[in-house]
Amino acid sequence: MSHEQVSIRTRDGECPAHVFTPAGAGPWPAAIVYMDGLGIRPTLHAMGQRLADAGHVVLLPDLFYRAGRYEPLDPKKVFATGNPRAALAHLFESIDNRRAAHDTEAFLAYLDTRGDIAGKKIGTTGYCMGGGMSLTVAGTYPDRVAAAASFHGGNLATESELSPHRLAPTMRARVYVAGADQDNSYPPDMAARLEKALGDAGVDHRCEIYPGAFTGGRCRTFPSTTKRRRSGTGATCWRCSPAGFGRLPAR
Repeated sequence: MSHEQVSIRTRDGECPAHVFTPAGAGPWPAAIVYMDGLGIRPTLHAMGQRLADAGHVVLLPDLFYRAGRYEPLDPKKVFATGNPRAALAHLFESIDNRRAAHDTEAFLAYLDTRGDIAGKKIGTTGYCMGGGMSLTVAGTYPDRVAAAASFHGGNLATESELSPHRLAPTMRARVYVAGADQDNSYPPDMAARLEKALGDAGVDHRCEIYPGAFTGGRCRTFPSTTKRRRSGTGATCWRCSPAGFGRLPAR
């Protein structure tokens, strides 16, 4: 296995990124991991390597690059502020679903330059903030994304013009969406609206809600949920991630 650090030129600047590869000679299908709002940190490195170990070249970009350099975030300190979104406002304001999709044009171009990737089809997965980005990318690049997943993503079916559910008619990927039953950013009516959009568009999909789970419950460094994590939730995430969909088509 290997871990590289690269810089990818996007429309808006240089995006730092991490690349994880399996052991062996390859080639392997590629996957892009869209980070959560706590930014790049060891937990996401571990997730990237775990997905790589399942047989993928994994790209983990730092989507906060537009905000400039920032110190690694300590989840405990962020949550201790009592208002994490306000504490991270300068970072959140630098990215949204549309800008993530624009960035992905450059990410795909970078992946196309590598000699260890099998075919053009990729998988995407995202956590919290990254969940909506993963689905948005699937709808923006239907000829490239074969599998897309969202874990505890919020605001997946809203009135916003950036809402991922609006892109369901263009999606050709196999889609998995996992929500938490105690997540105010993904209430039951929103979950139903998303599933209806996917179903009406004929998207091959599976949506489910994890009982007893909280938003952020998949990420071990979310201290507000560590003691309340539902047993087995993390394992479910990996079974249903792009790795769990089986090998992506090499074409």
